[in-house]
Amino acid sequence: MARPVCIVTGVGPGTGSAVARRFGRDYDVALIARNHERLESVQAGLPGARIFPCDVSDAAAFRETLGRIKSEMGAPEVVVHNAVGGAFGNFLDIDPAVLQKNFEINTLGLLHLGQCVAPDMIAKGRGAIVVTGNTAAWRGVAHFAGFAPTKAAQRILAESMARHLGPLGVHVSYVAIDAVIDLPWTRKRWSDKPDDFFCRPDDIAEECYRLAHQAKSAWTFSSVIRPFGESWTMQS
Repeated sequence: MARPVCIVTGVGPGTGSAVARRFGRDYDVALIARNHERLESVQAGLPGARIFPCDVSDAAAFRETLGRIKSEMGAPEVVVHNAVGGAFGNFLDIDPAVLQKNFEINTLGLLHLGQCVAPDMIAKGRGAIVVTGNTAAWRGVAHFAGFAPTKAAQRILAESMARHLGPLGVHVSYVAIDAVIDLPWTRKRWSDKPDDFFCRPDDIAEECYRLAHQAKSAWTFSSVIRPFGESWTMQS
C-alpha cells in the first residue's frame, strides 16, 4: 500500500531535519529548502523521501513546487511549515526589506501553503497543518523588530486557518518553542549553559507528530514547549 504524504518546509540542520526523520517513519516526505546539498543529505536516510529545492519567499516558485509535489507524490495528509526568516535589530536599525522578506517566508509562505494543500484535505475531511513558531509571536522584544511582527502575524493567520478548517475536519496547530534549540552553533554561543538549557530537535519533532495525530475530540491549537530548565520567558 502507498504511504501517506507529508510536506516539510525549512528542512535545515535542526528542527526541519528532525521533523522529516520523525514523519519519515510512517510517511513519504517531500523535503523543501533552498539548500540542495542539505536536502540530499536528509533524503539519504529516508526511504520514500523526495527533495524539492525551493525558496519559500518566491511565491510563484513555491506554488509551482507544491503543485509538483501533489502531481508526483500525491496530495499531502500532513504539512509542517518550519521555514523561517529571522533577523535581529531594533525598529530604527532594521532594513525594511528584511522585515518584508521575513514576512514573505513566515506569514505569506504559510498562506500559500495553506491555499495549495487545504482544498484536498477538506475534500477528504481530514488532514493536519502544523506550524513551528516561537515566543516572538507573543512578545515585541526591542531587538526582534525585524522578526517578531512576522511571527505574530503567522500565529494569527494559523489561528484563522484553524477556525475555518477545524469544522471541516482539518487540524491546524501552532508549536511555540520557548527555548534555545540544540544545534552546534547554539552550543558554541551558549557554551556555559547546561544540557537542560537546550530544546532538542528530535523532541520538537515528536511534539509536531503528536499534534498531527490528535483525536478530533481533543485538538490542541497552541502548544508551548520548553525544556524543564527553562525560566519561562513567555507564559501561555
